[in-house]
This record gives sequence, C-alpha cells and structure tokens, in this order.
Amino acid sequence: MTPSNPSPSSEQEPLPLGTGGTPDPWGMKRIENLITALTGVLSARVVVTPLGEVSEVHVLTRSDLQPKQTVRNIESALMAQLGFKIDHRKISVAQTADVRPIEALQQEAVTERAKRRVVVFKSLEVRPSDRPQRVQVRVKLAFGEKEAQAEELGTDTTRNRVEAAARAAAACLDDLLPDNSIALEGAQLIEAFDRKFVLVAVHGLGGREAQLLTGRCEIRE
Repeated sequence: MTPSNPSPSSEQEPLPLGTGGTPDPWGMKRIENLITALTGVLSARVVVTPLGEVSEVHVLTRSDLQPKQTVRNIESALMAQLGFKIDHRKISVAQTADVRPIEALQQEAVTERAKRRVVVFKSLEVRPSDRPQRVQVRVKLAFGEKEAQAEELGTDTTRNRVEAAARAAAACLDDLLPDNSIALEGAQLIEAFDRKFVLVAVHGLGGREAQLLTGRCEIRE
C-alpha cells in the first residue's frame, strides 16, 4: 500500500514572497507595498508559510523613528486598509541612518544636476520712466553662483512691456552664459484654449553656428 503524500504543515520552512518576480499566491505584495508607503519605512519583506500564514515581517526604517511606533503604525495601517490583524511579535524592525531608496537617490541627483544647469528667475520690476508714456523694465536672473540684471525702456503698452522684458532677459542670459551669445528675435502674446501665452524666439550662437530657439509660457500674473 502506497502511503499518501504528507499534507503541508505550518512547521515547514517559511517561504519569502513578493520579491523579484517570485510567485505571490497569497497576495502578500499588497502588505509589503502598504508597509513601505508608511512614513520612515525604507523597505519591507513579508515571509509566509506554505499555508499562507504570515510568519515574519522584516522592516527597515530610518534611525529617527522609534521601533515601537513603527510596529504600531504597521498594525494600524494593515487593519484600517486591509482588515488584516497581525501579531506585533512577528514584526522585526531594523534601522539605518544611511540607506535610502534608490528612487530618492536618483531624484536627488537629478535635482542637483538641474540646479547647476538651470537659469533661475529672480525678479521683474516695472516702473514709470522719466519720459512720458514710457516704462523702465528691470529683469534679474541667476545661474549657479552668478547673478545678472538688465534694464530696458519701453512704451507703456502691454505688448511693449513684454518685448522690453524679453530684451532685458536676453541681455541677462548673454551675460550669464559667456561661452554662448543670445540675441532676441522677438516676443509675442498669443491667445489659445481660453488662455494667454507669451511666445519668444532667440538666436543662440555657440561656436560658429547660430540656432533659432523658441519657448512659450502661460501668463498667470
């Protein structure tokens, strides 16, 4: 007589799920995602038995978060979001002061690189000129540690204010970017989609070749 196959037992070696494409028949990935979304949690891994019972929950958090508070947060979140009750003794919390998710590191690198290459708008000032029906437009821009400002005189109309501001901005760019030359081609107000936009074209000269560059921005103020 051939003996029957032994039934699964909760005493068997627990199996990790939800990592790197591993099958997730018990849906534990939802629990991991919920825990990872909590404030201060860097990563989470749920270990289950072959019967689908949670045997361990391993959590990595920042060092400024109290482990007991983390456990309480996990218990509350699982109950509120998934109706899942877990024994707090199954939750183990490890802390680190240095490890951060790769997404955060990548975003920080992108932000830092953007700061080094983006021209920052500092201020725009429009004031009456000594000449009648004229305005003095002053623009201030920054690039890295350097700032530049320029002033232009324009007729006191909406269109000429825009053109004067564009000329001043182009002059600032020409000062901030010494390896390139910027010359204003024109600035124009356009209306589309029940909104107002300003369309600007400049000639950028780098090396021996000039290139026409265009940009647009919605007018909100």
